Amino acid sequence: MRPLPPLVALRAFEAAARHLSFSQAAQELFVTQSAVSHHIQKLESELGVPLFERRTRAVALTAAGHAYYAKVHAAFELLRAGTEETRAPTAARMKLSVGLLASFATRWLAPRLPAFSAAHPGIDLQLRPDIALADVSGGEVDLSIRYGRGGWPGVRARKLMSERLSLVCAPALLAGARRPRTPQDLLRYPLLASHAKMPFEWQAWATRFGVDLRHATTVHLHDYNIVVEAALAGQGIAMGRHRLIAAQLTSGALIQPAPDAVLDDPRIGWWLVTPRTATGESEAATAFREWLMQMAAQDSPD
Repeated sequence: MRPLPPLVALRAFEAAARHLSFSQAAQELFVTQSAVSHHIQKLESELGVPLFERRTRAVALTAAGHAYYAKVHAAFELLRAGTEETRAPTAARMKLSVGLLASFATRWLAPRLPAFSAAHPGIDLQLRPDIALADVSGGEVDLSIRYGRGGWPGVRARKLMSERLSLVCAPALLAGARRPRTPQDLLRYPLLASHAKMPFEWQAWATRFGVDLRHATTVHLHDYNIVVEAALAGQGIAMGRHRLIAAQLTSGALIQPAPDAVLDDPRIGWWLVTPRTATGESEAATAFREWLMQMAAQDSPD
């Protein structure tokens, strides 16, 4: 028996005959149009009959092409069916929607996500970053990571990790100026604050260290990512969340102008929030929760 034509030529012919287009066949096979044309020319040369009529803007099958396509197409369909029957079943992928602040997503979670994806390749993680609190109890997201002091109604909140707070700014902000001697002296600079439904950071810090904020100038910014960027640009003093700005503190891009005025309140931090229902959490939510707790335990706000 004479050998069969190369499989690559048969694939090119089958796709071109099915689409009646060399260019569409090329797109399907991820090759160039000239490559499809070359394979078909070699196939026609080997068979000794023309398979296509080349027209100005289109191609058409010859009678021999029609007859050959019916058999080649049936053979490929048989191969596809046999392959699908033999292939091991693909595990259904699980989806998990997580609501969180954009600052936490970019500055803490994102660098760690490759480890989660590697450990749980079957979970499609969908992050929903927003300054508004996602509706966990209403099913808008499967779970949420919130910042604050807990106590949100209608949900179950578990402490993920505490946050350390201190004043931070760019070194250039204090360059050439009279060095502040007390936390109160720092109020001569603009205070940078992020939008929140229930703001508490600055007041909690001021209460702890006896600072009067009534005459301070506060600049309210959309979210904490912008607060950090404004502080780096020397536009004022920010309340530094050490979990999120560890890299900037280590590099010296941000400094602590009042290093002794550090607020370590165990109530303030990052919380894992899930619905307060009798229904058990999904397998994906359990995997993410356990991984998140492990990552948080390895982190340090210093």
